Amino acid sequence: MKEIRRNPASGYLMLVVLPALMLVSLLVLVGVNIGLVKVLAALLLLCSVISLGGFFMVAPNEAKVLQLFGSYVGTAVSPGLRWANPFYSKKRVSQRVRNFDSDKLKVNDHAGNPIEIAAVVVWRVVDTYEAVFEVDDFEDFVSIQSEAAVRNLASSYPYDQHQEGEVALRSHTQDIAEKLKVEIQDRLDKAGVEVIEARISHLAYAPEIASAMLRRQQAAAIVAARSQLVEGAVSMVHMALSELKEQGVVELDEERKAVMVSNLLVVLCGESHTQPVVNAGSLY
Repeated sequence: MKEIRRNPASGYLMLVVLPALMLVSLLVLVGVNIGLVKVLAALLLLCSVISLGGFFMVAPNEAKVLQLFGSYVGTAVSPGLRWANPFYSKKRVSQRVRNFDSDKLKVNDHAGNPIEIAAVVVWRVVDTYEAVFEVDDFEDFVSIQSEAAVRNLASSYPYDQHQEGEVALRSHTQDIAEKLKVEIQDRLDKAGVEVIEARISHLAYAPEIASAMLRRQQAAAIVAARSQLVEGAVSMVHMALSELKEQGVVELDEERKAVMVSNLLVVLCGESHTQPVVNAGSLY
């Protein structure tokens, strides 16, 4: 069953009608001596007094779920002063946009490394019937299911990207956010809740392995930088030898080429400044 929209009577109109009926009933009770008329006037006065309990307010982005003796009647969403059957129970349900900020959860990622993760979920109620009657407490349901989705997502992907093209929690934040939104929405559909946005708000290695993983990241960065540096140095050495040969500046045998390559690589790849040595004698 889905939400049924109702448009109760205007409370401002009934605010005029009911006092008028009560006034007429009192005048009849006081001014008429016919017994049957007095009884009808008394009943009308009693009904008017009971009907005063039918007034209720609906605020913007708010809904009132109407029930009659436990049966769902409908949902009033039109803002303002409204009037409905005084025997209706009226449960307030906010349809405003709300945030849920999960606690920091400690889970193992896809590679088995312990990590800390937290998420922010932006949501609102779109079906009041499901929110009130399909789950016990929809706010508590949102929090528990959101944390369960975050745990499941964290265990499905590695923290860092280990292979080219691999989706990781840290390197693919937008993709992970979309997947998290879809998973939370699947879990909250039965509660009449729409997930507007979901994103990771905190992501880090657990304290017990944080220092080791930091050293690992630093080592990987150094290896990557060295690899790029060596690649560039080899290219420059090759270019230098090719230019010397094409321009006919000097003819080098294989041994001298090897010495020159060694010297150039030391200059280009060394971390400290090299000290030049000037050869004042012959080349050989």
